[in-house]
Amino acid sequence: MRKVILGTAAAAAVVVGALWAFASVQPSASIDATIASRRGDAEHGAYLARVGDCVACHTAQGGTPFAGGLPIQTPIGTVYSTNITADREHGVGGYTFEQFVLAMREGVRNDGARLYPAMPFTSYAKVSDADLQDLYAYFTTQVPASGQPNHASDIVWPLSIRWPLAYWSRTFHDNSRYVADSSKSVEWNRGAYLVEGLAHCGTCHTPRGVGFQEKDLSGKSDVYLSGAALDRTAPINLRSAAGDGLEHWSKEDIVASLKTGRNPHSAVSGPMGEVVEHSTQYLSDADLDSIAVYLKSLGGAPVPTVSFHGDDSTLKSMLAGGATGRGASIYIDSCSACHRMNGQGATRVFPSLVDNPMVTQANPDSLLSVILAGARLPSTATAPSPLAMPAFGWRYGDQDIAQLATFIRASWGNHGPAVTADQVAKVRARVVTH
Repeated sequence: MRKVILGTAAAAAVVVGALWAFASVQPSASIDATIASRRGDAEHGAYLARVGDCVACHTAQGGTPFAGGLPIQTPIGTVYSTNITADREHGVGGYTFEQFVLAMREGVRNDGARLYPAMPFTSYAKVSDADLQDLYAYFTTQVPASGQPNHASDIVWPLSIRWPLAYWSRTFHDNSRYVADSSKSVEWNRGAYLVEGLAHCGTCHTPRGVGFQEKDLSGKSDVYLSGAALDRTAPINLRSAAGDGLEHWSKEDIVASLKTGRNPHSAVSGPMGEVVEHSTQYLSDADLDSIAVYLKSLGGAPVPTVSFHGDDSTLKSMLAGGATGRGASIYIDSCSACHRMNGQGATRVFPSLVDNPMVTQANPDSLLSVILAGARLPSTATAPSPLAMPAFGWRYGDQDIAQLATFIRASWGNHGPAVTADQVAKVRARVVTH
């Protein structure tokens, strides 16, 4: 038995050693020689950093911009964003351009350690050599150095071991560059390049698989950007689907949402509000138009949806005093002053609840988060007023909010599924309700 145990242990050590050795083989940067020798444009790099919204993840609350330290929840524990200032010890100031490219495209640090895929290198792999060169110039020459040390993850051993991440990359990562579709317009290709690459929209809006990988990274299937569940929020379906997608949004509606955080159909909330405030409001009109053109070209999502048909029966019932259910009563008492009896709110001030993707999608988490914790519209150059909705989680219990959400999701022609008190309780546990 002792020999069997020793033999088994020896065999296991050999296997682990072989796996470690194979995982230790580092990928190459594969940079075009003409780009590698070129001088980066730091000013353009600053714009690209806005496109990628780098500041959002790499800045802790109240911290120095780009100095890292923001906690990011993952299925295996909490990781903390890294310092990407020009500091040579803790930031990227000591990176060569080749090392910077490996971090961006392959998720490999300058010391050879693997980055957790909370860093969206699976999207950044599509970014061109020239754009990465400009980003490198910006971060290493224009972002003030901060000596803030990087925070170790709160992931327990052995899940904290990083070298097996090489196998995750080999299984789920496509490190190829974006290739223009010659059958599409220049505008469409620019939008696809931004959405699939540096803007990494799929990171939040594409469903994930058992390995926490995005199920589609390049729009090859109708799963891409079809909506997801993420940390008790539900990023909406960005495809042209009826019911819970952007079928009824015009190109101008998409541009308005990205530039101001609001349009006639909806208003952003949660993490998307930060995206608008720190990133998309600063994009050029041409780039916003390109993104809208690309998104409008996407077909419907794979999950069957119900087409929206406006219905005034809810309004008539409320005006006649016939809407007596608990959900209707709460709506009339606490919501109708801003969102109106017809649910349509006031354009660019109070968002409409009618045919609103966040309201009608199958997963109600984002709607529940807004009701429980309130929301604030982003402050932008073209819409500077950060209008806010108060939290109602302190005022109403789980069953009350479930009935309110169910009423909203089934009124004025909406066809969202009913909400349960258990769903409300799960969201309440993750948000601040006062």
